[in-house]
Amino acid sequence: MKTPEAHTPVSFTRFPVISLSAEYLVMGHLMRRNILAYKAPPNNEGYDLICIHPDPRSVTRQIRVQVKSRLASDHGGGFPVKKRTIDAFDYLVVAFLNVGYVFHRARCSESIEGRKAPDFYTFPASFIREHHDARSSWEKVMIRGLDLSAYHNERGFELIAAALDVEYPSKKKKEPNKAPEPTPTAGTSAAEQPLVPAAGVAHL
Repeated sequence: MKTPEAHTPVSFTRFPVISLSAEYLVMGHLMRRNILAYKAPPNNEGYDLICIHPDPRSVTRQIRVQVKSRLASDHGGGFPVKKRTIDAFDYLVVAFLNVGYVFHRARCSESIEGRKAPDFYTFPASFIREHHDARSSWEKVMIRGLDLSAYHNERGFELIAAALDVEYPSKKKKEPNKAPEPTPTAGTSAAEQPLVPAAGVAHL
């Protein structure tokens, strides 16, 4: 009789501090674009950030943003999203932190060799709904092979700015000072001389 083989538990690489950094990084980029962003309460369902117009006189709506992150530079081009949460956010920003190699490339390279600048993609809820795959327990959104240039970094953050009607920050140009119009002086030309009655001319 064969002894049942023991199953090796799956180990996950977890760095809570790095995971939390994704929300602050996204907040920083949004606020750099002059979008006022607040963190939602911890473990809030559906969204992590709330965005509004920075001018209190121009606030007409709020944008709910869910933030997802991947630590590995050699990620598989997808990220998990629960289907039940899609209706609870307006935009989802996925932060590929690119801290280093974690998966297949880590077998032959040091993790730090894969370190590079993070990438951010801002997707509307409609995009997530269209590309969501609920067939696995992970319920992933797969983006490998898609043209994502319209959602990448600055262009992606512009989607939220446009939804809130936040103009791009720039210095207002002063209108050039106009020279005052000259005040007409009586008698400056023959055409402008006052008419003198003929009788009066004879007595001059």
